[in-house]
Amino acid sequence: MNQPVDAFWMPFTPNRRFKAAPRLLVSARGVRYTAADGREVLDGISGLWCVGAGHGHPRIREAMKAQMDTLDFASNFQVGHPGAFALAERIADLAPEGLDRVFLVNSGSEACDTALKIALAYWQAVGQGQRNLFVGRERGFHGTGFGGISVGGMTLNRRAFGGAMLRSDHLRSTWDPANQAFVRGQPQTGAEFADELETRIVALHGANNIAAVVVEPVAGSTGLLIPPLGYLQRLREICDRHGLLLIFDEVITGFGRFGDMFASQALGVVPDMILFAKTVSNGAAPLGGVIVHRRIHDALMQGPEFLAELMHGYTCSGHPLACAAGLAMLETLEQEQLIARVRSLTPVLENAVHGLASLPGVVSVRNLGLAAGIELAVKDGQPGLRGAMAQAAAFDFGVLTRAPGDTLILAPPFVSEPEEIHQMVARLASAIESTF
Repeated sequence: MNQPVDAFWMPFTPNRRFKAAPRLLVSARGVRYTAADGREVLDGISGLWCVGAGHGHPRIREAMKAQMDTLDFASNFQVGHPGAFALAERIADLAPEGLDRVFLVNSGSEACDTALKIALAYWQAVGQGQRNLFVGRERGFHGTGFGGISVGGMTLNRRAFGGAMLRSDHLRSTWDPANQAFVRGQPQTGAEFADELETRIVALHGANNIAAVVVEPVAGSTGLLIPPLGYLQRLREICDRHGLLLIFDEVITGFGRFGDMFASQALGVVPDMILFAKTVSNGAAPLGGVIVHRRIHDALMQGPEFLAELMHGYTCSGHPLACAAGLAMLETLEQEQLIARVRSLTPVLENAVHGLASLPGVVSVRNLGLAAGIELAVKDGQPGLRGAMAQAAAFDFGVLTRAPGDTLILAPPFVSEPEEIHQMVARLASAIESTF
């Protein structure tokens, strides 16, 4: 396939290296891609943490076709269309109790910036506008908007763009390699890492100046860091004690990946807002949003009724095509019992990936739900080099993975068969061995 590749400036990609040897995917069905050279490539990361129901799902495909034939676009600025309201109601029904207002956007990055704006607007509305500092966490990823970079803790993202736009501070990450390197599921130790929120951050800045704490329940983009048992519960308790909003970024964790509709439900902690994207539409259309607790929403429902209560939104917020995909995906999750399937596949993936622990250079294996991270030893004092080598080799061996730093990710589609998961892990093993 002679495809020109110069014009497209690719996101989160070393463009010069890629364009010297392009890896192009030309079609997909179920859990398999077809590469430009005709080879089969197993989708080991669900597209990009999003294609839970598998590629080309007929229910989603037909819903989008029908929507295109009926209504291709309608704004949600002072008019509306039925799909956006139907999707918001469905998501509100599935969310934890009390979180029943949904602001629709197009991506996880937009969801994060939207939630930060809602938090600031909420504190203004209740007469505490001085609360404008946000607390994120080291190694956290909350998208690529300036708000998300401000609360995020991915070092390369922050270095690339200098100072962030919002006032922020950061908790340390929950990663403790001495005690967590080969733990299955949630580590038993580490809940005390949450205490820093109270003993350092609240003590330093004052609770009355903090707007919200923003964390991923499970940190995916940094290489899958699993919260220790009790850690999220302790964060919730500290936020309650000091009147801080708690925002969960569930862009990766929402809609089934960890054995419940949301990780907050799987892990037993209810935040004040939930960010979502990715799996909600099975990746078939850009879609994201913020699920907001009723008390936050209602605090903003004041002032003249002819003025917007929140001066925020995007042209394609609640796009008809995206809403059709989202409604079809939620129906698919329910009708095909895909979240129960995630629970049944979890031990299959867990046992398979922990079998990689004996390979040369594997320094950690982490897993929860239908997701795993396999961390490799740094090569030649250059963090990320071995991960990049193994990611490229994995594609050659026929499995798509991602390598944040030196950690290889596996997050198979929910529709994977056990033998397909074993194939993914075996091909990943070959890629790892080829780099040592």
